[in-house]
Amino acid sequence: MVESSAMGAGAASDRLRAWRNGPRLGTAYYNEYLPDPGRLETDLRLMTDAGVSCIRVGESVWSSWEPRDGEFDLEWMAPVLEAAHRHGVGVILGTPTYAVPPWLSRAHPELAVVRGDGSPVAWGQRQEVDYTSGLFRRYAERVIRAVVGRHGRHPAVIGVQLDNEAGLHLIHNAEVVQRFREWVADRYGDVETLNREWGLTYWSHRIAAWDELWAPSGNTTPAYDLAWRRFQAELTADFIGWQAGIVRELVDDATFLTTCIAYNRPAMDDVAVGALLDIASGNAYYLPQDALDHDREGAGGQWYADDVPQLVLMADRMRGTRQDPFLVTETGAASIGPAWLTRPPYDGQLAQAAWLLVARGARLVSYWHWHTLHSGAEVHWGGILGHDLEPGRIHTEIAGIGRQFAAAAEWLADAEPDADVGLVFAHDSEWMMAFEPCLPAGEQGDRASYARIVGAFGRAAVDAGLQVGHVNERQLPEADELRRRYPVLIVAGLVAASDPTLETLVEYARLGGRLVIGPRTGFGDDEGRMRATLAPAVVGAAAGVGYREFAALGAPVDVVREGEPVGTARGWIDGFEPSDADVLLGYRHELFGRWAAVTRREVGAGAITMVGTLLDRGLLAQVVADAAGPPRTPSLLAGRPSTVTAHSLTGPRGRVWVVHNWSPEPRTVELARGAASVLDGSGELAGGAEVALGPWDVRVWREA
Repeated sequence: MVESSAMGAGAASDRLRAWRNGPRLGTAYYNEYLPDPGRLETDLRLMTDAGVSCIRVGESVWSSWEPRDGEFDLEWMAPVLEAAHRHGVGVILGTPTYAVPPWLSRAHPELAVVRGDGSPVAWGQRQEVDYTSGLFRRYAERVIRAVVGRHGRHPAVIGVQLDNEAGLHLIHNAEVVQRFREWVADRYGDVETLNREWGLTYWSHRIAAWDELWAPSGNTTPAYDLAWRRFQAELTADFIGWQAGIVRELVDDATFLTTCIAYNRPAMDDVAVGALLDIASGNAYYLPQDALDHDREGAGGQWYADDVPQLVLMADRMRGTRQDPFLVTETGAASIGPAWLTRPPYDGQLAQAAWLLVARGARLVSYWHWHTLHSGAEVHWGGILGHDLEPGRIHTEIAGIGRQFAAAAEWLADAEPDADVGLVFAHDSEWMMAFEPCLPAGEQGDRASYARIVGAFGRAAVDAGLQVGHVNERQLPEADELRRRYPVLIVAGLVAASDPTLETLVEYARLGGRLVIGPRTGFGDDEGRMRATLAPAVVGAAAGVGYREFAALGAPVDVVREGEPVGTARGWIDGFEPSDADVLLGYRHELFGRWAAVTRREVGAGAITMVGTLLDRGLLAQVVADAAGPPRTPSLLAGRPSTVTAHSLTGPRGRVWVVHNWSPEPRTVELARGAASVLDGSGELAGGAEVALGPWDVRVWREA
């Protein structure tokens, strides 16, 4: 459904050449929000003092660009761009289409997004309008052409952000529902095929004509919901692609196009959207303070990371959008969210987070935002400057990060993150589990079940000291290429999977890959139906395991090895009945004790480890570590305390390691090989040297 896209890979590479020279610091800057807009020079001086070399502007203020219908005020941005240019600060100019002005809402109330229950989204928030509407797009195109046409070729403008955090709503407007019927008809061809593929005999849901396809608000059929979510994600990608086609006409060839992705939006397929961009960018929010103690386990499944592995996996997923370096267009400075979520970072934690993002491929770490707002909905979202607009602790720490980035730039130029293990993510399975959750959480179940299952296995890989590369299911290459990229592959919660996808996984193992399969994988097909075969389909036969029963757990269950308790199972159990596999772990339980919890079987040159439940954190890390074997990239550290992580990037000048102590307590690490700091002039350290890491410390070393 995408109407247009950014230019080809070669042109995109040329546009992004400057971003390959090492990481940069940035911030969102809203001079128009300040009580005293006349402090522009002061702000730019303070930014450059802190090493901030990129600002994002203009994306939230359509009513400032166009205060009345057809009446434009475009010159207020010119002083900002001129000041940025004088100070050597690049600008990402945003199209303001996600925050519509009141005059448009009043003139066209029919543009309001209709929810599933039939109620309109009231104006007064943001993203309240149906952006698929041709009427809305006429207004949107007019303001895009006005703003970008006036400022898009300014020498300070290095990129354009298309909209912002798209995909917030599933749009149920009547015209959209009708388009969905047409979309379904185009894909299935005739109603009998649809009746068969979706199993519509059930509850008398068979249709005789396309206009009998009911509205999604009343749907209870899983296959229908999966199609509806795919359709909604295509609408979002279509909107971003439509904007890309307009903007590309209005900017220089060297100007890149991106959008700020909020990865948990219900109508967001980040891979589809990323394919339309020159570079992926998005939000990387996290809770600091004690949430960044590596020994702490957060809840997961939220718009922010609330433990260290989630922050690591968030960065890896951002890289996975295009399998390329990415920009962090928003991350926290002093605090994130409403007042009740305020958690100012401890000393050192801003540098820890910034370096973690860079270690996983970020070329820009940009804070939201420069100054803490004095009015509006986000007055407690702390910026680099507080309400008094004077530099304080946060500004000082970010200035230190800026100096570190500058010192490390030559070593990080063109450096790419290393990966020991691939972690598969699949939107279809995410959407299926949102429709029918498998993990218990009250009467409705946990609609973040998929994120929590994948997150648990990803956390286990991080805890095992493995470096993770996210790979979306639809990005899976042929089995031999998959094996080349990732010696270990983790696939958990893949409840919606086609036979070819599962066959690729089995062939990957036969070719020497070490495959770890988590619960629910292979249970359903890519239409959202439950398979009429022994579960799990395809992979079960290769792994020597099948099951007919499964269970949602109301309480933890003991897990045993050779009869001795070694941990617990939580949330879910696939009742494995091994036929030709080694049983590594089982359960101690009157019913579940007949089933295996973890099995392993050699397959060709590789092996498949089957994990039928969510093991406790420590035990799952052991299982993943045993299945994976030694990491492909040998660690710089000979020993690693539980709160220490080590991530590496490899570039033309060699390998660089970013080592964190995620703890309020000091730790000591031993180097396995010689290394030298890239942040200061300290001398080379020999292999075997012991190094003390302070609380919330981060070190950046190059291999000597």
